[in-house]
Amino acid sequence: MSGGAAVPSKGLKNGSLGLWGSFTIGLSSAAPAYSLAATLGLLVLAVGAQAPAALLLAFLPMLFTAIAYNELNKDDPDCGTTFTWVSKALGRRTGWMGGWALAISGVVVLANLAAVAGEYLWHLINPGLAGNSLLVTLTGVGFIALMTWLNMRGIIIGERMQRVMIIIQYAALVLFAGMAVFRLAAGRAADFTAVDLQWFNPFAGDGLQSMTYAVLLALFIYWGWDSCLALNEETRDPARTPGRAALLASVALLVTYVGISVLVMMFAGIGEDGLGLANAEHADDVLYAVSEAVMGPWAPVIVVAVLVSAVSSTQTTILPTARGTLAMAVHGALPARFAAVHARHRTPVFSTVLMGIVASAYYLGMSLVSENFLADSIASLGLFIAFYYGITAYACVWRFRRTLTSGIRNLFMRGIFPLAGALSMTAAFLISAVDMLNPEYGSTVMFGVGGAFVIGIGALMLGAVLMTLWYRHRGAEEPDSVLPDPVPAGTAN
Repeated sequence: MSGGAAVPSKGLKNGSLGLWGSFTIGLSSAAPAYSLAATLGLLVLAVGAQAPAALLLAFLPMLFTAIAYNELNKDDPDCGTTFTWVSKALGRRTGWMGGWALAISGVVVLANLAAVAGEYLWHLINPGLAGNSLLVTLTGVGFIALMTWLNMRGIIIGERMQRVMIIIQYAALVLFAGMAVFRLAAGRAADFTAVDLQWFNPFAGDGLQSMTYAVLLALFIYWGWDSCLALNEETRDPARTPGRAALLASVALLVTYVGISVLVMMFAGIGEDGLGLANAEHADDVLYAVSEAVMGPWAPVIVVAVLVSAVSSTQTTILPTARGTLAMAVHGALPARFAAVHARHRTPVFSTVLMGIVASAYYLGMSLVSENFLADSIASLGLFIAFYYGITAYACVWRFRRTLTSGIRNLFMRGIFPLAGALSMTAAFLISAVDMLNPEYGSTVMFGVGGAFVIGIGALMLGAVLMTLWYRHRGAEEPDSVLPDPVPAGTAN
């Protein structure tokens, strides 16, 4: 099936990335060390020993969605990803909303990543200063500025930086795992707990509600693999390499999360006391809590891993958002200024800088005005992710609907699997939204409901308003199923 009218070169540096570079960026975007540290304890609190089962279940919707992305990318490798593909399949207004959800998720998660990076840097330098909110905030803003500058300097520099950081991150995790295995073999675990096959049985827990909650928690720690698809126009063999890299990154995340989780559960147990993973006192970072018992004087290595994880994800989060807004401008869905590409570095300079500025302003403002509001905005992140992943998967099914009966491969890879991913993401969106309506959800209450709901749904509604105003300003009368004719990408010195 044809991908439609060819879009002229957007001015990016074509053919810069191979499979390894694309895979590295997709893997780094998920911040595996940080995601695992921040989520494992909460999973155990929710479903106890069935935490690995929740991780396995959560992987399936992500795998199905990644398959949809792969099929769409093979047909139409455009750096606009969600915006471009959804606009061509379901209409430019739906595509605009998908692009907006992707962009707003980037802004919100950058604030979280910057906070983690700032806090962990001071854990290394002087732990007593890690609780200084102003110092951590300013440090986090500094990290955003640095990563924005690196992204402006070119995709090759960014990819090399990611290679170094992913090696550091995984070297630390491998060292942690190796020392945990050594202590388990020597009978020196904090609370040895033998592996049980019931750990991987989602029906062995307390009930459907708790497992559903755990799956929602685990679902979004796989988020980020799609960053490499936004770099498709800068990748060698753009129709195949980014999709393969995304699928490989997803599987690598699954192995990392389940493998480390099982080791930590065996070492520390799932009790509510001491280092037990159900101890609420350290549920927000179990790796840090058990690192000294596992690694002794090498414990700071885990702090380094989480720090590097947050910093690397800060860089890779900016990449897809900047390229998404670049594509939107090329197709006339944003002001032409967003399409400006640096003449020498061949990066979307205006979109990249604006992303850094907006994320820094948001993080700084929320940290100074209301940390509770910032926390609830981060809690609403799942709504944005489920929204744009879901509509992209629906777009895959609709785009290829006429080819689904042409063979078993097309039926599953373009129909059944993407539809399963789309329905799963829709369910995740609806369940999360209903949960957020509860005034006790999160840290704030607005209009009698949870602040996270107001922030998440309000941000999506704001996008709808901005989209309407922009298209009215342009006087766009094109059919909703067709993208406007692209305008030439600009350049900036």
